Amino acid sequence: NENPLGPSPKALAAIEQTLPSLNLYPDSLSHNLRQAIAQHLGVELEQVAVGNGGDGLIMQVCLAYLEDGDEVVTSRSSFPVYDKATHMMRAVLVKTPLKDYGLDMEAMVQAITDRTKIVFVCNPNNPTGTIVTAGDVDTFVEKVPDHVLIVFDEAYYELVESDEFPDTLKYIREGRGNVMTMRTFSKIYGLAGIRLGYATAASETLAPMFQVKSVFAVNLLAQAAGIAALGDEEFLKKTVEANRAGRRFLYSEFDRLGLRYVESHTNFVLVEIGPQAGRAQQRLLEKGVIVRPCAGYDLPDFLRITVGNQAQNTRLIEALESVL
Repeated sequence: NENPLGPSPKALAAIEQTLPSLNLYPDSLSHNLRQAIAQHLGVELEQVAVGNGGDGLIMQVCLAYLEDGDEVVTSRSSFPVYDKATHMMRAVLVKTPLKDYGLDMEAMVQAITDRTKIVFVCNPNNPTGTIVTAGDVDTFVEKVPDHVLIVFDEAYYELVESDEFPDTLKYIREGRGNVMTMRTFSKIYGLAGIRLGYATAASETLAPMFQVKSVFAVNLLAQAAGIAALGDEEFLKKTVEANRAGRRFLYSEFDRLGLRYVESHTNFVLVEIGPQAGRAQQRLLEKGVIVRPCAGYDLPDFLRITVGNQAQNTRLIEALESVL
């Protein structure tokens, strides 16, 4: 799920300017980057942590909060790093089923026990591309007990254009101590290769994560690129517009081919291929077209297809048509 427009030009310029300083160690606390993120979000410096990509932050929060036998709640068809991080800490992962390809928030609430420490809410959800609306999130947050940390994983936040998407930062600004929001520079800013993500929460909630973090988890180039990318509004706008156009093209082609798909709020689309989905993925790979098989997400009849540029999207459709 990479940005087909490439990296943020302002981030690239910042990286180039930083190259002569690679003999220096990076700031272990990423102060300037965290300050820039805090200002961008309207929160305090102490309410921001940064890490080696979103997956690195997920690992970090599990390392900080989980012990042997603790429980983590998430959806059955969601980001697989939750599984890995939970099992790394010898905790128990409790998965709830999807509801109409979206997260079933009431099922998640019902799955919480006295042993539950974390609930991961992937919104928009990967791999379905669906969202949980603001009203449903408000209800969910009110029902979750205070001893449970709610982690909203919003990796695709900037690509969402729905007015119904929640502002989860409001819970942090209101002083809730059991809410954390994670986002990434990988998608909208095209910086997946540099590995940079951030988490926002109450300072006392982030404190255990600072205690377990790797000293130099965010390198010098990533810190410079992140600060610059936050100011690249033109690139962000172009990315959103290109993604919208590419997604519409794919929808029209899937309709033409008679393929069912889940309408997405992200830069990928979940497409139902049928029992031959695994074989179709292999045949596409032989043609040099990479798509994600979804058997590992408990969706064996589906493929997750990234929205590319027009040439990539056209090539994908031509290849897909030839293997079906």
